[in-house]
Amino acid sequence: MARALYIHWPFCEKKCPYCDFNSHVRETVDAVGWQNALVADMRAEAEVAGGESLTSIFFGGGTPSLMPSSLVEALLNEASDLWGFDERIEITLEANPSSVEAANFEILASAGINRVSLGVQSLHDKTLKWLGRLHGAEEALKALEMAQASFNRVSFDLIYALPNQTPKQWEKQLSRALSFGTNHLSLYQLTIEPGTRFATDVRRGLFDPLNDDAAAELFSLTQELTHAAGLPAYETSNHACIGEESQHNLTYWRYQDYAGIGPGAHGRRGGFATTRHKKPENFLDAVAKRSHGIAEQRMLSVSDQAAEALLMGLRLNEGIDLSAMSTRFGLSAAALIEQDKLAQYVELGMMWQEGSRIGVAAPGRPLLDALLGEIVGDALVTA
Repeated sequence: MARALYIHWPFCEKKCPYCDFNSHVRETVDAVGWQNALVADMRAEAEVAGGESLTSIFFGGGTPSLMPSSLVEALLNEASDLWGFDERIEITLEANPSSVEAANFEILASAGINRVSLGVQSLHDKTLKWLGRLHGAEEALKALEMAQASFNRVSFDLIYALPNQTPKQWEKQLSRALSFGTNHLSLYQLTIEPGTRFATDVRRGLFDPLNDDAAAELFSLTQELTHAAGLPAYETSNHACIGEESQHNLTYWRYQDYAGIGPGAHGRRGGFATTRHKKPENFLDAVAKRSHGIAEQRMLSVSDQAAEALLMGLRLNEGIDLSAMSTRFGLSAAALIEQDKLAQYVELGMMWQEGSRIGVAAPGRPLLDALLGEIVGDALVTA
């Protein structure tokens, strides 16, 4: 049963550099029509994923900070009626610093949002321009200031391990970021994904990615600075004061069920993976015909579920309980984990094991993806 709800708002601000202008940018949006469609989609999902009070709701997608506050309030009221809210529910809004105003934050807070996540990405104008962001550093910091005035819980992200970035440069920027006093930070290393502009630029020789040793040094520096500031890592790239961890993201990493509604939203419930229609018009058409926006719903094999749970859970500093996971999926610990590899990495200090609980130790975290590829059971990967 879902204890978390993800609401995807598909529309972006004008000149958004990340999506197809024709499909996601609109001069005007029919707020009433979208409210009706999203409510219908939510009701359909609650019929099969209800039963527990929600502990978190996350508004993400295009530019959800541009959603009319009346729509946000209506969706929250509907979610409350359908599921009920845990008394400490976390309701997060993802916001782009180039599109927010003080009035938006204040009104959205009054509509029920109690946490905001800002996509700052850098405190330097030159880097923001290189990353393709539309906002400048001053605008982002103003948005951060407005967010802190409106919400008790504020997070923002930064990207590091940029080409030619030195430890001194990153230490200066991260120290400044920590000085703002937010209770959560997401700190991501730049990755070069196939098919992206960055991959094309690397292939053309326009820049060279930071090498692995240099990136690992910056990762270690990040752990030192955030820990000293009282925001230790609880996940590979996420840092928080004790008790301020993102409850919504913990739902993903602990492989618990969550409902996803709206165009392009993904969900997990009872072993099923759900995907909504991505294109807004297709989503609306599906809801009109079937009262939900699901494009695909498929049952994951037990092996697939176990593999996902391992790959997500081992990102957390708390690790995973092999005994509990074995019971959950009906698979032996030997089928879940390559025991010889685990023993080898524990001896090397790259992983740890306490009873039935295992996790990745600090020295292994810079090599997390490689470690996961080694220790996740072959039977799961090849099933």
